[in-house]
Amino acid sequence: MATVNVTAQQNLSAQVETPQRQKSPTRALIAFAWLTLAFMVLVVLWGAVVRATSSGAGCGANWPLCNGDFFPHHPRIATVIEFTHRSMSGLCTFLVVALLAWTFVGTEKRHLARKAAIYSAGLLVTEALLGAALVLRGDVDKNISAERTVMQSIHFTNTMLLLAALALTAWFLGRSRWSAPSVNLPKLRPAALLAVVATIVVGATGSLAALADTLFPAASLSAALGADFAASSPLLIRMRWMHPAASLVAFVCVLLLVRGVPSSLSRTVVGLFLAQIVLGIGDVLLLAPTWMQVVHLLGADLFWIALVALAAEVLWPAGQSQVGLIEAIE
Repeated sequence: MATVNVTAQQNLSAQVETPQRQKSPTRALIAFAWLTLAFMVLVVLWGAVVRATSSGAGCGANWPLCNGDFFPHHPRIATVIEFTHRSMSGLCTFLVVALLAWTFVGTEKRHLARKAAIYSAGLLVTEALLGAALVLRGDVDKNISAERTVMQSIHFTNTMLLLAALALTAWFLGRSRWSAPSVNLPKLRPAALLAVVATIVVGATGSLAALADTLFPAASLSAALGADFAASSPLLIRMRWMHPAASLVAFVCVLLLVRGVPSSLSRTVVGLFLAQIVLGIGDVLLLAPTWMQVVHLLGADLFWIALVALAAEVLWPAGQSQVGLIEAIE
């Protein structure tokens, strides 16, 4: 009789399976992810202040210490600016590490937010190493070497990838709570990748244009435009045309993407890009003062974050949140 009861219970268990409750990211985790991204944007903006004010050597050829001390004594204004940037970067490191740990605790296995958080931590390490290399090799302040030009471009490209990884972490954690568009059109995937790559090129060329404005300030708009095409001008000045040219190509690529994804997010992307054009023109007309460079960079960061979120909806549709990049593209 006992054997019959056990068998009956096993059959009943086999027929009736209790569905496992999936772990869903909490509102607190989602808010923390966006907070970490926002703080990283502030770090990037302050980094622009460091470059625009030629304060990169404010802590001397020392890293991570500042002029050989943990905390500088009787600092100059350049030292205050550089030390503030390093302090903000250190705080951001703690935020990213906390986000990585919390994401793994608060999500299911193979959740895309986990992968994005891992990339965020890795790119933060390379960001710190590139920043250290700039300081230790003397590629700061008034250095006009070709090495600095290359390092500046690489450094800013890594910054964009870091912002993208943090944006994807926050987006993947929270989009289930929003009415994000669910798009799964294979024809749009090349357009999404093209728009992202083109925007990275815009960012890299923009960092060089900003560096040129810092190292070779113009006395007037006519002098600045004339220097762009003068054979006697430094190479960095003669490369400034690449930024508006890359922006035009990127605009076409972005339009190819957004026309296939009718949504409020697409309209936000277009609106932010148009705002960037206005800010870029203002930057040129005002001869790139520091405050304008920071505002222009803020607009660029917001546009980049919105574009990354839109591209994510094409490459990783909401219904396929457990699919990796290669699987999604194939």
